[in-house]
Order: sequence, then structure tokens, then C-alpha cells
Amino acid sequence: LASYYVQDGSKSSVSGGIGSEKLTDVASNISVAMPLNDDDVLTVDVGISAYTSASSSNINPFNASGASGNSNNSGASGNDDDDDKRANTKATSATGPYGTPWQASSGASKSDQLVSVMANYSHSSDSRNFIWNADVSFSNEYDYTSAGFGGGIAALFNEKNTEINIKANVYLDQWRPIYPTELHEYSKYGTNFLNQGYFSGVTVYNENGISATETYLPTKFKDLALTNRNSYSASFGFSQVATKKMQFSLFFDILQQEGMLSTPYHRIYFADKANYYIGQAQYIPDYESTQNKGVYQLADDIERLPNTRFKIPVGARLNYYLNERLAVRTYYRYYWDDWGITSHTASIELPIKLSDKFTVFPTYRYYTQGNSKYFAPYETHLSTEKYYTSDYDLSTFNANQYGFGVGYTDIFTNAKIWKFGLKNIDFRYSHYDRNDGLNANIVSFGIKFVEQ
Repeated sequence: LASYYVQDGSKSSVSGGIGSEKLTDVASNISVAMPLNDDDVLTVDVGISAYTSASSSNINPFNASGASGNSNNSGASGNDDDDDKRANTKATSATGPYGTPWQASSGASKSDQLVSVMANYSHSSDSRNFIWNADVSFSNEYDYTSAGFGGGIAALFNEKNTEINIKANVYLDQWRPIYPTELHEYSKYGTNFLNQGYFSGVTVYNENGISATETYLPTKFKDLALTNRNSYSASFGFSQVATKKMQFSLFFDILQQEGMLSTPYHRIYFADKANYYIGQAQYIPDYESTQNKGVYQLADDIERLPNTRFKIPVGARLNYYLNERLAVRTYYRYYWDDWGITSHTASIELPIKLSDKFTVFPTYRYYTQGNSKYFAPYETHLSTEKYYTSDYDLSTFNANQYGFGVGYTDIFTNAKIWKFGLKNIDFRYSHYDRNDGLNANIVSFGIKFVEQ
């Protein structure tokens, strides 16, 4: 499997709810299913995903003469020796370091790679009416590691026309927190941080473009106490072949998360705090527009969210066979969580069989969501609040996704590569539009081979 994803938008959570959300991601997976005997199958899936992101690059947004020249993944990795080296080798100038939420910085945090591996073992009874499976998984990227395990059972009744399944999974994850550069330096050096280390000799401006280096103090910021994130889920499903032409299924999940559920490099700006900037002061009046080419606002704090979250999604699928050329596949899901978010998802796919080997399938998906009680836009939160986020994924929005696909199937696997027969090829394209300005395109491609 392989995919290419590209997005753009103007509400970056790294920059407190404004700024470029440009991102590209290239992902690939190889999944191998190996029958061990008549009843047991081992499946191994290995994947890698590589992205570049204007938003993530602005964890350390400071370019040019100063901060970014030798920076690692944010100027906030926790490696104090590297920070001191950057400070000592920095060549300060009249302009000093600068940045903007509307452009990617040159820091290393503009890109990263995610590597994952999963193994699943399944066993079927001789009658094929009872199946159990167990799986383990592991993934890692620069600042996050996840390890998971789980299993499930499925029972078939009524001449296999009825299926009931239960699944459970546990994920034990670990953050290696990366803070925005200015907050990392404040954590390291305390109230005198602008006179030493990364920002030594750099001018800080107030919103009027006047030097105010001794005034900026993000005293609300404290290091995160938790760095783990544990997730527990249980899924229940029921599937029924209702008639020769209709099949439906029902499902609901229960999910509980605990630990560090916020993202440590998402900035927050408070409405009741003065604004401070680093960079080229002439751009301060244009800070919230793309005309800002050289100034970046210093954070008041990072995103803070509760250490628990409870989620319940409930949904259904209905598939109907119209004739030998056309079928209808529908899906609906309702979601609720105790952060205040509710959402509805509805989708339809129309597989159209052009021949014995080729199928095309137009698709449409609609999504609508109500915002979390902890969300507010850029510079709207108050410093007296306990929890706050300006991540628009937790806001109120509607989204439409349009797509199509082409599938090729060769049930006799006539085409061969070495000792593997080509079973099918699948190509899909989707365009995603959100009413807050985020849009994306994704192309995916898959090939399945069967050993002869």
C-alpha cells in the first residue's frame, strides 16, 4: 500500500490558532498474511510515513541571523548541551532571529518519520464458526512512542448469516515533550532567560514595536507533570445478512484515555496578557495576515487539557446489491465524548462493475462536529482558565469529502511476478474540504499478490 497526502489551511495549532497548515505526507505499508496451517494465520504489517510540515516547523520558528542556523528539532529537545552550543555560536545582528506563522522555518522539526509494525495471529475452529485473534503493535517517531496489544473473538451463527464480534485493545504510549523554543528557554533559565542561552542579545518587542525585552515573562508555563498516554478500548459488533441483496451491521465502542492528552508544542495566547514578538517589528500590524513576512509572537503557555477522556462512538453500515452492475454501501456514526464534542459522520459508496475485472466507485462523506468546551480561537482564552486549546480539530466545523476509485480484480491471478500471482489493484483519490479553510487531497494505491 502507498499514499500521498497534501493539505493546506490557515489555523495552525502550533501557532496558537493562526498560520500555515501546509503539510505533505508519503506513507507506505507492506502487509503479509501467512497461513501456518488450515486453521491459523499470522499477519505482519510494516509501515513508514514521512512528512514535511510548515506548522510543525514553527515549534522553532526563528530563521536567519541567530536561532535557526544550527537548531535541532525545535530548540526544545531537552538537550541542554546543544542549546548552549547554539547560543555560543549564534551571530547576533541588528535584525536578529525572525519568523512568521505563515511560512515554514528552516528548523529540523519541519519533517519527521513514523515507523510502525503490527503482528496479528488468528485461529479458526474447524467449523469456521468461531475465530479468535491476538495482536501486538509498536510505532515510533521523534517525540512519541506507542506500544499496543489486544485481541478479539468472532462467532458466526445461522449458517454464517449472523456474526457477533468483541474486541479489546490497550495502547501504552510515551511522549518525549518538545516545547516551543521560547518556553523551553524559560523553563531552563528562569526569569532571566532572555539574557542568556538561545535568546541572548535578542530584542523582544511589544505590540507597538517598542523594545520590551525585560517585560516578557510566560509565568503561566510549567513543565508537564505527565508524559505517558494510555488508551483502552472495547468494541462490539453485530452483522446480519438480512436478504439475498441486503446486509447490515451495527457497532459501538467504549474508549478511555488517561495521561498526557494535550500536545506540548501547541501554543496558547491569552486575551488578558500583553503581546510580545521577536523578529522584524514593522510586520507586527500585519501579524494575523499572510503579509507578515518576519515577526513571530511569543507564547503565553502551551495547550492544557484534562488527563482523562471518555469516548463513545455508535454506528451502522447498510450494503444493498441493486443488480449485477451496481451496489450501494452506506455508513453512519454518532460520536460523543466528555470533553463536549459530538459529531455525525455519513458516507456512501457506489461500486459500479464495468466488467468482470474492473470496478469504479464514486464516494462521498459528510462530517459535522460541535466544539470541545476547552476550545477557543487565537488570543481568546483567559489566563484564569484551567484548560485551554486553540486546536481547530477540537472546534465546531463541517467537512465534505469527495472521491472516486478504480479497482482491478483477477480471480484467477493470471498475471504473475516470480511465484506470486496478481490478485487485485486498487487506486483511490479523495478531496477534503472543511469550512474553516482546511483542504486536503490524498491519492492511495494498493496491490495484492497471492503466492501460487
